[in-house]
Amino acid sequence: MLLGHMGGPLWAKKDTSAWSIPKGEYDPAEEQPQEAARREFAEELGLPVPDGDWIHLDEVEYGSGRGKKQLTVWAVEADLDPTLIVPGTFEMEWPPRSGRTAEFPEIDRVDWFDLTTAEDKLTKGQRPYLSRLRTHLA
Repeated sequence: MLLGHMGGPLWAKKDTSAWSIPKGEYDPAEEQPQEAARREFAEELGLPVPDGDWIHLDEVEYGSGRGKKQLTVWAVEADLDPTLIVPGTFEMEWPPRSGRTAEFPEIDRVDWFDLTTAEDKLTKGQRPYLSRLRTHLA
């Protein structure tokens, strides 16, 4: 499973639960979920979207309160070289309360993991996708 390690200083020294499925937000009035997934993959990784059959792994809600999110995920079998990523970036105040803004990669590295290892790496809210992918691959 291809996962991206979340970028920026808040994630720099973390590994467990610090990796994510490449993803992003979209407006359902503006685009369909699969279109958004394709766009976000290209934006976050700077790589072309792989050809192949897309396996819909459905939706999962995670987080709480105003931070609650719904994530729709697909899996595609592909052979991608993680060293070729060109990640998108974001800005944040850093160091905190300094008044200075710094730019960081959205994803600072990408790697392939077997599904067992991915359970440890992946954020808790995204882990339900592992069992769904296992079921599909069985």
